Amino acid sequence: MVSIAFVVPLQGPTGIYGPSCLACGQLAVEQLNARNGIAGRKIELVQVDAGRAPEVVAEDVGRLVDTGRVDAVAGWHISAVRVALTRRIRGRVVYAFAAMHEGSDDTPGVFMLGERPVNQLLPAAHWLREHHGARRWVVVGNDYVYPRVTGSVAREGLQGTRSEIVKSAYVPLGTADFRAVLDGLEAADADGVIMLLMGQDAVHFNRQFARRGLSDELVRLSPAIEENTLLGAGPAANEGVYAAAAYFDGLRTVESSDFAQQYYTRFGRYAPALNAVGESCYEAIRFLARLGEVSGCITVSAPLPTGHFYDSPRGLMRLDGNLVDQDVYLAAADGLQFKIQEQIA
Repeated sequence: MVSIAFVVPLQGPTGIYGPSCLACGQLAVEQLNARNGIAGRKIELVQVDAGRAPEVVAEDVGRLVDTGRVDAVAGWHISAVRVALTRRIRGRVVYAFAAMHEGSDDTPGVFMLGERPVNQLLPAAHWLREHHGARRWVVVGNDYVYPRVTGSVAREGLQGTRSEIVKSAYVPLGTADFRAVLDGLEAADADGVIMLLMGQDAVHFNRQFARRGLSDELVRLSPAIEENTLLGAGPAANEGVYAAAAYFDGLRTVESSDFAQQYYTRFGRYAPALNAVGESCYEAIRFLARLGEVSGCITVSAPLPTGHFYDSPRGLMRLDGNLVDQDVYLAAADGLQFKIQEQIA
């Protein structure tokens, strides 16, 4: 048996993603166990709630690693949890981090499978400048590693272009009242908002943004908004929202369509929202299976070679060190769904 610490949020602001993560993880395990599992061994997921304080999550996972209860770590969780986790487990097991990320983590055994600013946020900002004239941006994000670093990358990356960051505002994870932030937006002489808010925080922000009547004045761009966020905010709050990601439920590639059919066949029409966050958990587990297929095991000492290619619901995934290059799309919110506008990376 291969045991994987499956670290996904089940409470708190990011708990909104939890049901999608659990369903996609379950689907990956069922499909793999129906064939060869991982390197000939059946898979089990040991669920860990990533919606708690990072140090608490890290200690729970650390004990599982210390005792040999798990062979690997995988899942979607915020980068503050990843930082605490890598400090605690210190590269002793392979760690498939599924979420979009700020760009690098050199911890041995860590694979960063998600999108990053250079192929997600920056191309999307350029697209919105060319198609909607959005040149002056305000960053609104949660106050932890990923939003802070990504905001800095965006500021630096837009220098020397016809776009710029004119203001930034960071709020604690779990913020529900955005009045002060919105007051600042109204005074900022901006064209758009780069939203680096997670889960329920993004829901609260979008509702209050729309009630202020700002949807007609400012576009919103996010690397983190997905179908659950649209459902939570409601269609009236989603006008002018754009998201950049490697996967959407409305993506109509051959690979993504096959995955969606498998998902809805397994879980039915009332399944948890299929989205980039949930699908990334499927990616993480399938990545571990790919590692086992190529290397014969999933130990830190047997990594995949740089330049390795493999197929996924996102299309062709290209390993570059411990990072993965992948196709990225820009989508516009249309009520409670996304419509793909263009491939941007």
